Amino acid sequence: MMTFKSRFIATTVAMLAASTMLAGAQERVVNVFNWSDYIDEEILTDFTAETGIKVVYDVFDSNEVLETKLLAGGTGYDVVVPTGTFLANQIKAGVFQKLDKSKLTNLSNMDPSISKRLEIYDPGNEYAINYMWGTTGIGINVDMVKERLGSEAELNTWKLIFDPETAAKLADCGIFMLDAPTETVPAALNYQGIDPNAKDAESIEKAKAALLAVRPSIRKFHSSEYINSLANGDICMAMGWSGDMLQARDRAAEADAGVTIEYIIPKEGALMWFDNMAIPVDAPHVEEAHEFLNYMMRPEVMAKASNYVYYANGNAASKPFLDKEVIDDPAIYPSEETISRLYTYVPDNSRQKRTLNRAWTEVKTGQ
Repeated sequence: MMTFKSRFIATTVAMLAASTMLAGAQERVVNVFNWSDYIDEEILTDFTAETGIKVVYDVFDSNEVLETKLLAGGTGYDVVVPTGTFLANQIKAGVFQKLDKSKLTNLSNMDPSISKRLEIYDPGNEYAINYMWGTTGIGINVDMVKERLGSEAELNTWKLIFDPETAAKLADCGIFMLDAPTETVPAALNYQGIDPNAKDAESIEKAKAALLAVRPSIRKFHSSEYINSLANGDICMAMGWSGDMLQARDRAAEADAGVTIEYIIPKEGALMWFDNMAIPVDAPHVEEAHEFLNYMMRPEVMAKASNYVYYANGNAASKPFLDKEVIDDPAIYPSEETISRLYTYVPDNSRQKRTLNRAWTEVKTGQ
């Protein structure tokens, strides 16, 4: 006959076992912090269906937002997606953990040429894998721009934004600019024939002066709203990321409302950027984070992501799975000649970053 004491012990053991099982079940989660509108959600549901790991997915629209959270610590995120220049400084700040490559069996699918380029930010590719890469250029509403500049106007140039007289002619129909100093300042320098990686105070002042000269013609500084604004015909031009522009182009075409959007990689050259997946040093679900990264590196999965967001990815094995309209689009996968005109941005140190951010604040406020 079971005594009260033995029943109590048995009940307690059963409750502890149930609690342990419940905790184990609850731990099968991965918290992802990614750019807005930057993944096919079917990828997340498919991952959960296969692995049983629930994906809690949050979004941001600027590297600065992500960096602020990472440097403060305790984000609760397991996978985050910083751009290369920010990745480099964040690695130095110790906010990421090294990848356990023994758990990433799909690393062999990655493109060696892209991984090599990433080493400027992540030597040895120890902390991150490439998710997407692309260019920063100009999205235009062709009809609205030609109506104001003339049918023979040259459209493949940064002059559309950085020439004050030209920008003023487009101000009434609306120009958006990225709220991202590591994108805008190098572009302004490059347009003036200055090294886009110049960090000295004199060069930053020249970039600031060029941006302030067109500031009256800029309707808004934002890093995601321009997609819908272009697609809906609410604005006629935006500086932004290639995949975003192509999403705007396709949304406009699907709406069939007479809005024609084109993405331009200016002849003067443009930034080639890399968005990368990394695991914060204090990630609560490290095992699940590695499973998520390994799943993302499957060729068919990474292709599905590219087919949705219209960005090139760093997975060489994914190319056979890419839609023809993606792999054959030079705005997504540029020609070698175009790539030769692209530049990458060397990370700023803390002093340079303060100078850059101070200049950018002055540009945004118009002072």
